[in-house]
Amino acid sequence: MSAPARRAAATAPPEDALERVCEALRQVRAAGADAADAAFVESASAEVRVRGDEIDFVKQARERTLGIRAFVRRPGGLSSAVTSTRDLAPGAVERLAADTVALARATAPDPCAGIPEAGFATGVADLALLAPADRDVPIEERIAWARAAERAARNADPRIVNSEGSEAGSSFSTIAYASSAGFEGAYEAASHYGVCTPIAAENGSMQNDSWYTVARHLADLEPADDVGRRAAERALGQLGAHRVPTAEVPVVFDAVCARSLLANLVACLSGYAVYRGSSFLAGRLGERVAASCVRVIDDGRRPGGLGSRPFDGEGLATRRTAVLEEGRLASYLLDHYAGRKLGLASTGNAQRHPGSGPGVGPTNLWLEPGHASLDEIVADTRRGLLVTGLFGHGFNPVTGDFSRGARGFWIEDGRLVHPVEEVTVAGHLGRMLEDVDVVGSELLWLGSVAAPPLRVARMTVAGA
Repeated sequence: MSAPARRAAATAPPEDALERVCEALRQVRAAGADAADAAFVESASAEVRVRGDEIDFVKQARERTLGIRAFVRRPGGLSSAVTSTRDLAPGAVERLAADTVALARATAPDPCAGIPEAGFATGVADLALLAPADRDVPIEERIAWARAAERAARNADPRIVNSEGSEAGSSFSTIAYASSAGFEGAYEAASHYGVCTPIAAENGSMQNDSWYTVARHLADLEPADDVGRRAAERALGQLGAHRVPTAEVPVVFDAVCARSLLANLVACLSGYAVYRGSSFLAGRLGERVAASCVRVIDDGRRPGGLGSRPFDGEGLATRRTAVLEEGRLASYLLDHYAGRKLGLASTGNAQRHPGSGPGVGPTNLWLEPGHASLDEIVADTRRGLLVTGLFGHGFNPVTGDFSRGARGFWIEDGRLVHPVEEVTVAGHLGRMLEDVDVVGSELLWLGSVAAPPLRVARMTVAGA
């Protein structure tokens, strides 16, 4: 275990980060690039894990990466290459720039390659992505948070017999980007998390579960005691779980699992998946693909959002995009390249790691909540399954086929009658979206994708 330090190492201020990408851009243009961009990310992180009162580990890390993308004009389009380095010495950056241009000249041209020429963000909006005072919070406070979560879980019930640990951590980042089209921008962001994973045991049955909290500001994390107690409740609730006979019944997904369904949908909304034909939603823009109660929004300007940013990975302004409007597919998620392939404009969803070219990802994407609480949805379900945990990766975005291991609670006459484990819930994501008959009211943000509980009117539950 490394020795605790008072605080995470500070990242470079945005002005210094911006100078690095601007200098890299000057070097790559001098090396002969017809167009280019550069991205720089510096991050400092600290995380801890405890079991009981004992510290498992304390980790601190600092990382910085500069990436260069060069374009060279050729018959038939632009050839491009991407390189990256952690060596930021002037000579190293100059050599990297020259190598990037040489690599670009050796690649085949692409008529859709290039960087955006317009639509750039103007200024850096204050999206509450970081509380400066959080940098000064000592690592001992993360340890104290994790110990408090452990203590709350173990004190919740004598059947909490052990733990896989409680963790707390923080990350601070500086992000800078510049392009030869004239955009320059930099901003700072932070994220903090806490998680508790207790183990419950009774009469030979042993179960574990977890609860976690994540936020841009330390003050917005759930209290450690609440996280510990909630994690304990989830683990205790699964004691005595057993399989149920195979049946076709309504399936209620709690907010955590509904979020997982939405993440599967996101994979099918990517412009890259669409133009490659690897999404079952390809070619369906404007069609009704879900029930009218299904409304999905992506908004990169949500204050304090875990996916918020003032500009995307190509310098374009982030925005609010209606993805599904009353069940109709209103938009894909696009960067500049995917948009050009599909004949559409970017939606400001480019994501960029300095070591690679842009890709597509959500900013803050959520399913608009309805009016019924989870308890009310369960009470309205005569017979079915409430899913509180999903396992495995049984989703095929090409076909839409969905099959995941699940656990939760069996519902009879609107009541939870016993916990369930070792079952599979299966269907087709498209039909599941069409069969959503209730969307709950309790929108839960545990990341950049969020959902309230929802009910799918009919799915196959494969059990005993």
